[in-house]
Amino acid sequence: MTLFEKIIAREIPADIVFEDEHCLAFRDIHPQAPTHVLLVPKRPIPRLGAATPADHALLGHLLLKAGDVARALGLDATGFRVVINHGPDGGETVPHLHIHLLGGRPLAWPPG
Repeated sequence: MTLFEKIIAREIPADIVFEDEHCLAFRDIHPQAPTHVLLVPKRPIPRLGAATPADHALLGHLLLKAGDVARALGLDATGFRVVINHGPDGGETVPHLHIHLLGGRPLAWPPG
């Protein structure tokens, strides 16, 4: 089980900000912005590049929920960033697809 699967199963505690039948959103324990939330699908997909056409609806659901969570956290007024990392060079540290939702301060470009 990945770290995120353990959080979904409530084997590891997390500061959960949203949950439905398809995904869970919780605060990152090493935030890179004042607001840094991770959205993870409950059905594990190792990474974006491993998604298949069967994952189409779940991927769309995750993006829509990222917007909903951003609004619920008050980020939509000033803006936010959505990041999906893939592989070591992309910054992936957990092999379970997840969306980083960052906001609460101006975010520089390019990142990293």
